[in-house]
Amino acid sequence: MARGETRPVVRLRSTAGTGYTYVTRKSRRNDPDRLGLRKYDPVARGHRLFREER
Repeated sequence: MARGETRPVVRLRSTAGTGYTYVTRKSRRNDPDRLGLRKYDPVARGHRLFREER
């Protein structure tokens, strides 16, 4: 199996509108929809929801 076929690299952008992003991998089998994680946003200085952008 080729690398990245089942676990693509996705960018998570802050919903606070700061423009801060995280880069991670996700499983297409377990998370077929867009991924959303609560992570720390250093610009907003707090934990915010980060959504997958395409």
